[in-house]
Amino acid sequence: MNSWNKGINWLLDWVLRDLKWLGFLLLYLIDSVFLTLATQQASHGSSPNRAIGMMLIYSGLLLGFITWRYQKQLQQNNPRDFGRTPFTGKTVSQLIGFFILMLAIQYSWSILIATHILPSPANQTAINQQVTQLPFWNLAYAILLAPVFEELIFRGIFLNYFFSKNTRLMNFLGIFISGIIFGFMHVSSFTPTLIMYSALGWVLGYSYLHFRDIRYDMTLHFLNNALSLI
Repeated sequence: MNSWNKGINWLLDWVLRDLKWLGFLLLYLIDSVFLTLATQQASHGSSPNRAIGMMLIYSGLLLGFITWRYQKQLQQNNPRDFGRTPFTGKTVSQLIGFFILMLAIQYSWSILIATHILPSPANQTAINQQVTQLPFWNLAYAILLAPVFEELIFRGIFLNYFFSKNTRLMNFLGIFISGIIFGFMHVSSFTPTLIMYSALGWVLGYSYLHFRDIRYDMTLHFLNNALSLI
């Protein structure tokens, strides 16, 4: 009976963690709705200022809340000692190595698209169209805000919720599954394009566990998005 109760408690705890994480994801998606609304208004010749103002207020509140929740997680349970890893010559050179790996994935991807082996990602096409319609705010969001939100949600909070044990198996599963989910956020079907997005997520996941500091991941994500859009 005791083992049965433990099993029920574990299941309830797992479901609660799922709901909490999905809640963070939903809050992030709502933020992108404000930007989409502003872009649509601009493309129709209307003033997008009100929607942009709402987006900035919401983004600020959301960033503060998610950052606070992430730090609270680490205070409660942090077996991998995530925190602040000083930027040194060694860590910066390693960061450059991770970025070169992401560049290699992007370059290989572009070759596959150019040779018509893979189609151009619908997600990237949609972003490019939005940038054309409302350049400054779409670029600012994709390059500056999205990397912060996505690293906190897909790496920081996700790994702490579901793969907090510091074992080789948990680290591997955490990187692999978080990368797959990250891929599905950009393409919602089982295609080779999903693997390409997931590969970028796997690099970011490994980087997070390597440096033990989410700022390094945000930097990598920022550089990757800037390279793709500018």
